[in-house]
Amino acid sequence: QVQFVESGGGLVQPGGSLRLSCSASGFTLQPYATAWFRQAPGKEREGVSCIESISGNTLYADSVKGRFTISRHNAENTVYLQMDSLNSEDTAVYYCATGRIFNLQLWAFDDWGQGIQVTVSS
Repeated sequence: QVQFVESGGGLVQPGGSLRLSCSASGFTLQPYATAWFRQAPGKEREGVSCIESISGNTLYADSVKGRFTISRHNAENTVYLQMDSLNSEDTAVYYCATGRIFNLQLWAFDDWGQGIQVTVSS
């Protein structure tokens, strides 16, 4: 069971940047993978990015590739999502999650953060 503290969300203008942080605690062994998901109003939750805890390998959804960067500070159990060149399509609630597979599928992730709002608007 993992508990999360998420921060860094808010309102930004199109073309702007935002950095999300996810600090995790409450587990004795680090999860295999940590990921960011997002859910826009009226839409299904989708995977954004994933990072493998040991190797540092990363995955990105095509919609954010080249604009978003995921990173992890393992000693502090913190995962970051740097979001650049934001546009209105990025507006959503973003969730941090940990799971048992290095992928971007919902079923593989068991522990979830509370979600944090990201709004891109002028």
